[in-house]
Amino acid sequence: MLIRQSSGPGSGNGPALTELHRRLRWVALIGLGALVVLVGRLWQLQVMRGEGYYERTVSNVVKERYLPSVRGKILDRNGIALADNRPAFNIYAMPRQVTPQLEAELVRMLGLSDTEIAKIDERLALGRKLIEQSLARLPGIEVHHEPYRYYPQGDLAAHLVGYMTQMTAAEADRLGNQGYDASELVGRYGLEEKWENYLRGKKGLERFAVDARGQRLDDATASALIQGDRGMPAVPGANLVLTIDAELQRLAEKAVSHVAASAIIVVEPHTGKIRAVVSRPSFDPNIMTGHLTQAEETMLKQDPRKPFIDKALRMTYPPGSIFKFATAIAALEDGQAAADENMFCPGEYQLSGTVFRCHGTHGKVDLIGAIQHSCDTYFWHLAERIGIDPIARVAAEYGLGKPTNLGLNGDPSGRIPTKDWYEQTSHYRAGFATNTAIGQGDVEVTVLQMAMAYAALANGGTLYVPQVVERLEAHDGHVITGYGPQVARQVKTPSNVLAIWKRGMWKVTNEPGGTAFVHGHVEVVPVMGKTGTAEVKKHHKTEEEKDADRYNPSNAHAWFAGWAPADNPEIAIVVLVEHGGGGGAVAWPIAKQILEGYFTKIHPAAHPAAEAP
Repeated sequence: MLIRQSSGPGSGNGPALTELHRRLRWVALIGLGALVVLVGRLWQLQVMRGEGYYERTVSNVVKERYLPSVRGKILDRNGIALADNRPAFNIYAMPRQVTPQLEAELVRMLGLSDTEIAKIDERLALGRKLIEQSLARLPGIEVHHEPYRYYPQGDLAAHLVGYMTQMTAAEADRLGNQGYDASELVGRYGLEEKWENYLRGKKGLERFAVDARGQRLDDATASALIQGDRGMPAVPGANLVLTIDAELQRLAEKAVSHVAASAIIVVEPHTGKIRAVVSRPSFDPNIMTGHLTQAEETMLKQDPRKPFIDKALRMTYPPGSIFKFATAIAALEDGQAAADENMFCPGEYQLSGTVFRCHGTHGKVDLIGAIQHSCDTYFWHLAERIGIDPIARVAAEYGLGKPTNLGLNGDPSGRIPTKDWYEQTSHYRAGFATNTAIGQGDVEVTVLQMAMAYAALANGGTLYVPQVVERLEAHDGHVITGYGPQVARQVKTPSNVLAIWKRGMWKVTNEPGGTAFVHGHVEVVPVMGKTGTAEVKKHHKTEEEKDADRYNPSNAHAWFAGWAPADNPEIAIVVLVEHGGGGGAVAWPIAKQILEGYFTKIHPAAHPAAEAP
């Protein structure tokens, strides 16, 4: 049988069709494999790593920023604010997102001059650190409502209150682990610095959400995105309530507005509470806080009157004749003097060939008269009898030559020289006791030391630690800590010895011939006091000193120390006028003005006339 192969349609395409099917199968297999990989990857991303990616997504829209705490106020004893806060709107910029056009628009909107822009650039010395700490904040421009330190009384008690400035780079490194931001202001002087930890409060934390453009989302949307705590509120700082009386402080500062450089302390003799503390010239802490350029600060620091230095608490001076209480008490206690012992003052005193000249020729005078007329000759004779060490002992008992433990703005020791001190530095000579007896030579005290010493004389011998803080209050007014009087020591000066010194002080201010009385008398209240004129080394004025109005560094320092009322002291006062001249002519009228103002306007209670002690 003959068999023939068919030659119908398609009979020649069998192999091609088979190859096509084979290729399609491979494509299908590859596609299926890719699908399996894709599904596996999606499962991995959504199931295995979904939570992590969600957190990363949220972190891109959820931001955190610290909330500034409201700094505690500094208040006087009657609640008058010496340091307060007021609202301020601070603008923050992310440099990478601020275009030149945006910068120009901000300058235009804020009305900034070229000088002000230069000041801003100067204050950006910590810019790099600040930028690093600001990376977590919103992009672009932010406006934050923050409290700004403000001193409503201007330069009133500026040295005591202090001021605030931005941290230095070293401070930023040191304080960074204590919760400080490099852009923050810190207390730089006075109470602002000493009580920084209590005044600053505690910063809060805010967590919020933003959209892709960096705009804040509403609370409802933010709550859906933010899981857990939205943050914590800031805790305000504690308020500092002082013993200072702002009205008396203003009265005292006004009384020295006509002099170039001065210091005043007013203190309660029976508590040690400081009622006023003045240092002139001064400064306005509003200018200092965050605004002073380096050039302006340098100019102030180069002022020969030293406005930055607290003359009441930090500077030391020779006290002159107000120091004579130590010499009188030492001689009386050692039995080397008597109230009615007369000596003759020819206007000079000779010792080992050296002539010491008294400021007057007083003739025959007893101890009380020597206090009244401030006769140096009488006290030189006492010094020759007792030597330097008994004088130094009494001075030290009343706190001179030692820190007062106020611990503010320096609180230096000063110096009360002894025989041993001279032996260590040179060779002791009898003339050293002569100078020391009248508060000259190497004697150096602070105005605060002398105020506390006279407060102790006024109250019968209790030397207090000076107190300027009455209490620490929370922002809602409840008392955190109260501070009471603290006794430094009880000086055991016999009452009859104190009485002799006080009789001399009475004559200074209340009887003809007294070094204060000849320059005026307080009518509203009986006053006891002592004037002092402390000589200084002569030198030619520098050009800067010539430009300093009414400042003659060749003049003596003028002093007054005393209290009122005479028989029941309410306040003790010490006035120093640096290079002012005579104590009776210069310092006493200032003290007189303060005492009259206090007892007629601030505390006008009736004070019957006192009799001479």
